[in-house]
Amino acid sequence: MSGDKTTHNGTGDTLGVFNLQDAPGHLLRRCQQLAVDLYTAEVGSNGLTPRQFALLLAIYQKSGISQVDLVRQTGIDRSTVAEMVARLIKRGLLIRQRTESDRRTNALAVTPEGERQLRAAQPGVARAQDRILDPLPAGKREEFITLLRQLVDTLEARP
Repeated sequence: MSGDKTTHNGTGDTLGVFNLQDAPGHLLRRCQQLAVDLYTAEVGSNGLTPRQFALLLAIYQKSGISQVDLVRQTGIDRSTVAEMVARLIKRGLLIRQRTESDRRTNALAVTPEGERQLRAAQPGVARAQDRILDPLPAGKREEFITLLRQLVDTLEARP
């Protein structure tokens, strides 16, 4: 009804009392948005995106990794990884080759240009990580990371 000024805070109205500002999922999403903003401010809008950096770093650290393992390592869904890998290959940042042991599996490696871009982004990425943790007391930062890791590990292990 247009112009209805009714408030929904009656007894039993769980929707009326739900506090979005205390909802873990909402807070994590907001933190992620702010983390991307800090990343972009430090790396630059023309640099690697956070997901591109994550993919390239995972491949750099484990050259020959398959796309399936890359999905597990980064948490990025399979179709997005496939799309991103194709684009990174087209840009000359990655190479893909069929493995000898399983011709259906692609082994990925970072090209020299991909490594150059990773190295160029890394100082900004490190600054962004510091800025993300800066609002927390120094003595709580390690515990915060441990708790985030626990959340990820536990939630990923669930069916």
